[in-house]
Amino acid sequence: MINFIGDFPCKLDAKGRLTLPAAFKKQMQAVGQESFVVKKDIFEKCLVLYPIKEWQEQVEILNKKINPYNREHNKFLREFHRGKAELSIDNVGRVLIPKRLLEIIGESSDLILAGLESKIEIWDKDTYESMQANEDDFAALAEKIMI
Repeated sequence: MINFIGDFPCKLDAKGRLTLPAAFKKQMQAVGQESFVVKKDIFEKCLVLYPIKEWQEQVEILNKKINPYNREHNKFLREFHRGKAELSIDNVGRVLIPKRLLEIIGESSDLILAGLESKIEIWDKDTYESMQANEDDFAALAEKIMI
């Protein structure tokens, strides 16, 4: 299992490609992963990169909870999968993010790749930095969740 650690500033090139940080590439290589699924996040204005094995696990979890013959479930499935794309790492360690997905997080070329356990979030740098909680708010949230 992969556990992505750290957040790294990245720049998109003119073609919409980003180079994965060396730490993330090393973790991917260790488990033989060279492809991802990218999709918009459910809650935040960011994209999420799932290594293909993790994506398959997420789909299995989803399928255990979803009844495709239920109208609400079917609507959720459609939105959950909307716009997703499969990406491969090229020979120099870059991935090409589809323009339609980049538009969701803004047109900036300054991004943050943030490891979040088994997935990587892709954020516009300014948005990511503006969301940082102050110490008191984070401590209160920790108390609320961890009790």
